[in-house]
Amino acid sequence: MTNRQRKRFIAGATCPKCKSLDSIMLYFENNIEKLKCIKCDYAESQAPNGVENVSRNGENVIGVFKPH
Repeated sequence: MTNRQRKRFIAGATCPKCKSLDSIMLYFENNIEKLKCIKCDYAESQAPNGVENVSRNGENVIGVFKPH
């Protein structure tokens, strides 16, 4: 038995890299929301809230990547 990921396309979304329309899919992997363009392989992910706070305490961080 295989565990299939449910991937959904976002209607009307434009890829920020290649500007293709309707090529962005959304899916979850290990409870992390991910976006991927099927045309140019652009990828973006967003960790659950709280992960950032736990992993950044006490570090000298210049900036933190936060996907839109």
